[in-house]
Amino acid sequence: MASNNPWHHARSASIADDIDFDIKGQELQFVEIELDPGESAVAEAGAFVWKDASIDMTTVFGDGSAAANEGGFMGKLLGAGKRLITGESLFITVFTHNGSGKARVAFASPTPGAILPIKLSDVGGTLICQKDSFLAAARGVSIGIAFQRKVMTGLFGGEGFIMQKLEGDGWVFVQMGGTLVERTLAPGEQVHVDTGCLAAYTAGVDFDLVTAGGVKSVLFGGEGLFFARLTGPGKVWIQSLPFARLAGRIAAAAIPGGGQNRGEGSALGVLGDFIQGNN
Repeated sequence: MASNNPWHHARSASIADDIDFDIKGQELQFVEIELDPGESAVAEAGAFVWKDASIDMTTVFGDGSAAANEGGFMGKLLGAGKRLITGESLFITVFTHNGSGKARVAFASPTPGAILPIKLSDVGGTLICQKDSFLAAARGVSIGIAFQRKVMTGLFGGEGFIMQKLEGDGWVFVQMGGTLVERTLAPGEQVHVDTGCLAAYTAGVDFDLVTAGGVKSVLFGGEGLFFARLTGPGKVWIQSLPFARLAGRIAAAAIPGGGQNRGEGSALGVLGDFIQGNN
């Protein structure tokens, strides 16, 4: 697939299926994946846009990774359980090219924003991202969970801090809301991010929650109670418009007294909404 797009990829050697791809569009993007015979891509339900007829579509139990297949039923059950914890379906869809030549399949993000392609082997084999970020991947990528075990996170983070952990050496495609910013943190360098705007980070980055300020900041500043403190080394991706923020603005405009959902993900679920005046 010839392309002038900076996100066009040509193949290299890896354990996972080394798919070719091209990301098209600006604010409403989709990724077009090109498969050789026998290659497969996996995707979340609802992401599919179109495919060539030689690509077969199958729904499988679990995350469709090689580890799940090698582990038999228990491996599939574990993969499905991890997906269930992160709020995803127990099943995932596998698209396999069973014909000759090359064939293509396309997936789209459900919200305005950007699709970020990451070669897991380039980031140490692991990417941690918001729990609804995964869009598609090459077959062989494992979709798991990342618990934040810090005391502050455990006490105040709520379910918003159960994140997705993508592992392997192949390509993954994660969906981000709004405009995407990439930060590379040096060892010990820190950045503070609204927890809803934290899109993804590499495994070497240390994650913790810190309070956003005094009582006046919480009551009158309109932000959440906590924000994410990320300490390098590693890469961090920040999204400008998380879906929860967009949904909160729509609800505020559509429902009288609907309020605004600021600092989404940074409060304590329903309790946080109450504290922030959203309920």
